Amino acid sequence: MTNFDPLSNPYPSLRNTQYAKNGMVATSQPLAAQAGLEILKKGGNAIDAAIATAACLTVVEPTSNGIGGDAFALIWTKGELYGLNSSGKSPKAISIDKVKALGHTEMPKMGMIPITVPGAPGAWAELSRKFGKLPLVDALGPAINYAQNGYPISPTLGKYWGRGVSAYKKISNSDSQSPFEILFAPNGNAPKIGEIWASPDHARTLNEIGKTNAESFYRGNLAEKIADFCTKNGGFLAADDLAEFKPEWVNPISTNYRGYDVWEIPPNGQGIVALIALNIIKGFDFTTTDIHTAKTYHRQFEAMKLAFACGKECVTDPAHMKISIQDLLSDSFADDLRKKITNTAAEPIPYLPPQSGTVYLATADSEGNMVSFIQSNYMGFGSGIVIPGTGIAMQNRGADFSLDPTHANALAGGKRTYHTIIPGFLTKDNNPVGPFGVMGGYMQPQGHMQVVMNTVDFNLNPQSALDAPRWQWQKGKLFEVESHFQTHIAQELMRYGHQINMCVDSGSFGRGQIIWRNNTNCVLSGGTESRTDGHIASF
Repeated sequence: MTNFDPLSNPYPSLRNTQYAKNGMVATSQPLAAQAGLEILKKGGNAIDAAIATAACLTVVEPTSNGIGGDAFALIWTKGELYGLNSSGKSPKAISIDKVKALGHTEMPKMGMIPITVPGAPGAWAELSRKFGKLPLVDALGPAINYAQNGYPISPTLGKYWGRGVSAYKKISNSDSQSPFEILFAPNGNAPKIGEIWASPDHARTLNEIGKTNAESFYRGNLAEKIADFCTKNGGFLAADDLAEFKPEWVNPISTNYRGYDVWEIPPNGQGIVALIALNIIKGFDFTTTDIHTAKTYHRQFEAMKLAFACGKECVTDPAHMKISIQDLLSDSFADDLRKKITNTAAEPIPYLPPQSGTVYLATADSEGNMVSFIQSNYMGFGSGIVIPGTGIAMQNRGADFSLDPTHANALAGGKRTYHTIIPGFLTKDNNPVGPFGVMGGYMQPQGHMQVVMNTVDFNLNPQSALDAPRWQWQKGKLFEVESHFQTHIAQELMRYGHQINMCVDSGSFGRGQIIWRNNTNCVLSGGTESRTDGHIASF
């Protein structure tokens, strides 16, 4: 699994695959990756490092995640793979009728209404409790330091910070928005690249979460501040919604893809979409030379459209799903879907994926522990609601609920919504290969499929698997491809009937990380995203 041929990628990688033996942290922001490495060197394990990195990302990449977001994790430890679903439910008081009575015909994307219970702090505490070696407050130490003392804004972060503040200024027309501007645009504008930004409120909140093992966030001082601000400003989130939250340990789901088991978190996450697509595509044969051919892309496109059409129809809180996971992942179902693929692009049920904001990280240590962790506020900064004096930016996950009462993902009180963020993990013959992920809203299952195929079918090393040009289904027959996608292939895909849009800005194609483990000599190999400020810290 580590004998990849770097020359099999016709596109030169912008970075080299990194190798290490004692530990590795890969994520989208250098300071966060180094925070995880710092914890490893202090005696923490890969789980402690994942917590440290995740918490640090809420500070050094707030454009994509925050304390008020959700998290999911896949953890390999002591020969087993564990899944953690730390996504929060909708407030019990919300309903379709109440949202419609406020004048909405669909769920709003911003403001108080789409706020759901944040799960990220609960994930940190639960991971620390079950598998960590260090106290939670120690793992949060680097994040607390950066929040208190500040750090310089990195290039990609600065670009998206500016975009995010501009977008939120357009909706800042109420008192409930002003804390957002105070925190993220303290001088009226987003901080520029190279400027120092700090958030002492954020530091105090992280310290309180660490010292109370997140109890304050759900059943204490911080919970009271969150609930009071939401209820006083027209929100539905209440103290009892927070108090009842608990992260859920779940059994990961998988499909076998050419001898490798590809693992995902079960619904309410959309990881099952990636597995359905892989089940469809594994019925076709590929060689390493097929990596960049129009026929290969056409089959990938059609498989992904079929998988998404199914996922958007079925996936929601598992307590409300009408079709079993086993049926969705069955070979017979994949066979039926594969038969729908012809030599002409088909028109699926139209669906327009919104843009998103998420962070992904992967960690590994010398003891064999490996973590695939993803965390998000959704759509950049989230709801635009910041709890005053805390640095807590609230997520807007409820935006994905449907106001159609007959839809599987219909809004209801105390329900988890269809969730876009998904960590991935690869094993072979019951041994770990390692964590992988590609963040970015509805790009995520598409990125998972592309990374797995680049690795298994096309023999690419971790960095090359990430650097290869990506595509993304948007709606109907429309696909976006990156600017370094070969023009003649794009033209041939148009002859299949696909609509191809060459996209100059690579920001919508996701940001991924990979760490593979060689089980013979325990050497770790990692790739990090060239589309952002990605970094691998290792020793």
